[in-house]
Amino acid sequence: MAPSTTSLSKLKLGKLRVVRRTLLQRYEHQPFVSCLSGIYGCQWRRYQRSRTQPGDCCCNKLECASLALLIVTFCLTLVFLYFWSGAQNDYNDFDWFNFGNMGFWFPWSVVLLVIAASFFTYVTALLVLAVCLLSEGHKLYLHWGHKIGILVSLTFSIVATAVLSDLWSNEWTTLLLSFQMTAPYLHIGGVLLLTLLSWPIALHFFRINRPVWRALIIGVYLVALSALYLVPLGMYSPCIKDEGTLGPAPALIGHRGAPMLAPENTLMSFEKAVEAGGNGLETDVTISYDGVPFLMHDRTLRRTTNIQEVFPNRSDMPAAMFTWSELESLNSGAWFLSRDPFGSAWSLSAEERAQAQNQSVCTLRAFLDLAAQRDQLVIFDLYRPPRGHPYRDTWIARTLEVIQNESSIHSNQVLWLPTDLRALVQEMDPELQQTSGSQLPLEELQQNHIVKLNLHYSSMSTQLISEYALVNISTNLYVISQPWLYSLAWCAGAHSVTTNAPQLLSSLRAPVFLMTPEEYTLMWVLTDAVSLLFIVIVFIFHWWRERGLAFCSGIKPTLDNGSYSQFRTEMRDVWSVSSVMTPIQTCSLVAATSNLATISEH
Repeated sequence: MAPSTTSLSKLKLGKLRVVRRTLLQRYEHQPFVSCLSGIYGCQWRRYQRSRTQPGDCCCNKLECASLALLIVTFCLTLVFLYFWSGAQNDYNDFDWFNFGNMGFWFPWSVVLLVIAASFFTYVTALLVLAVCLLSEGHKLYLHWGHKIGILVSLTFSIVATAVLSDLWSNEWTTLLLSFQMTAPYLHIGGVLLLTLLSWPIALHFFRINRPVWRALIIGVYLVALSALYLVPLGMYSPCIKDEGTLGPAPALIGHRGAPMLAPENTLMSFEKAVEAGGNGLETDVTISYDGVPFLMHDRTLRRTTNIQEVFPNRSDMPAAMFTWSELESLNSGAWFLSRDPFGSAWSLSAEERAQAQNQSVCTLRAFLDLAAQRDQLVIFDLYRPPRGHPYRDTWIARTLEVIQNESSIHSNQVLWLPTDLRALVQEMDPELQQTSGSQLPLEELQQNHIVKLNLHYSSMSTQLISEYALVNISTNLYVISQPWLYSLAWCAGAHSVTTNAPQLLSSLRAPVFLMTPEEYTLMWVLTDAVSLLFIVIVFIFHWWRERGLAFCSGIKPTLDNGSYSQFRTEMRDVWSVSSVMTPIQTCSLVAATSNLATISEH
């Protein structure tokens, strides 16, 4: 029995040695590494590449600087791509702003998004290649063509961010709002990224002999990891709330109707908004030269009519300086099909396209009659006519006359937004719902009989909305067309939103992100705990493997001739010691190659 027991023990010990040898071996995946080096540094042949030797840095000073520049470029392109992706709610405003400056329509917002995504994809691919090469233990060499590409990407991100920040600084507020929806997922993504980076970082941390470099690597990594682990402590989102505390979905007010489905400020657009589930209609009112209030958002008629064809010499004249008979002769729908501002014209049927093609300028009376028939609330901006206009001083009285005497709408359906002569308007028609477009003190709002606030969505605040609701003042936020932003307004307690996409938002049955505090805490703790466990295992494994390789390679042995040689095989580099066979023969790498001839590497 004894001999068999001894044989069994030897067999088990042999299997353990095989496992140890397998774990200690470093395999060079030749085709994979050739592909990585070829794309990253145009080093397609094996003799052009070099592995990182024990104690060496992963690259020289120039390549370290290139790697640092690559990381910085990755961060900046990511920031700009996230910034511009979050601004999709306002792409239409951006494109029309450029139309006003350039005189022609082009979807610049989409082009900018595609360019930003292309640069980010390119830089990300280079960074992934660098990490893979480091994980394989190879020195980095970035081709000069890629260095130029990185500089171009960096320059684009900096210039684009600076220009848009100057022209459109409010979008940074949108960026901060987006964090209230995406922060939990960004946290998971960031933790996953740093967890995966633990492999190459641990590999080179235990291979580098310089204490300063080791301290720098591990210090930066631990600071970044700790900060990422603790980020949720400072995160706030109104969509992380106790179960059962979510209020009703905000009512939808069609911004100039449903401008994604029909030409804005036309009867067709308002009808589409009602059909899509809207609860109210928003528009802009101007008064013609002969006293007919009509719907027009812009100061001129260039953008939404064929004024350049009918009155080419008057295309830059204010819209209010045209008579109603002249305005009636214009087409207000053809531009929608030719420019397709929202990229949605394709969804229209042939009948709808024909209807859109024949839309004309809409009067305030027709708009109010439609709202009365469909039982819709209305809200509008009222523009004072320019100097020299016959109704410059009586524009408010003329508008009230249409509401009270010429249309079929009830005054309590009108949210009166103009601030001019508000006390007089309140006295003339007390049933109008007085609405303010500014955040004023509660006392002033109550003194002016304000029952609703009409605020830009960047002013969104759960606390502010709650404070106004306590004194029976509801809040409307404009212009919200993205589901994530609508979900945020829903969680914040907004009573209504003005939107370009009632057909899209009306289909939402719940916020796109909603979680209880307990669920979020569990997700946060589990994410950090699993990540930390994995990182600890990775560092222990690399410490154990490098320690075993150091013993087998004879980094600190006494040699007969004071030198060592390196075995080169097709699939791996194996370090051995010439003329020393006793203790080292038991090591895994030498045992794997003990039958090979020793070849000195020059």
